[in-house]
Amino acid sequence: MSADEIVTHSAEETIAKGREIASKLRSPVLVLLEGDLGSGKTTLTKGIISGLGAAKEEDVTSPTFNLVHEFRISPREGSESSPNACKVYHADLYRIESLQDLESLGLEDALSEKAIVIIEWPEHFSFRTDWPTIEIRLDHAGGDSRRIAISELTAERELK
Repeated sequence: MSADEIVTHSAEETIAKGREIASKLRSPVLVLLEGDLGSGKTTLTKGIISGLGAAKEEDVTSPTFNLVHEFRISPREGSESSPNACKVYHADLYRIESLQDLESLGLEDALSEKAIVIIEWPEHFSFRTDWPTIEIRLDHAGGDSRRIAISELTAERELK
């Protein structure tokens, strides 16, 4: 497992870090975002999803009430094949209280296709995956500053 830690000092810097992370993502991949309320998980996701070209920053909102948002990355212009085309799912498990609630989200379906799945509050449930996984921990660091710790986890690990 490798870890990288940085501090951002504004929402714009957090979005920029998300764009940087997006440039390194290849589907299938699971991105787990942990942190307290207001720690910047959705702000970082705005950068990731916009960096992937799946939506504009302003179109990315917290899925707290809808629970899962789906986006599509279109094939890059000029490419003969579409290796970059895939779906991006942004899920929020904060309000999920039972395994039945979790199953109703359809994350199993998302994890059965070649996709990028971003999950806020993954610590609420355990599940298994053989996908490459990136765990990102966001913490308040005073004012608008956020400490962002990124760990790449090996596949075939039980997530808690």
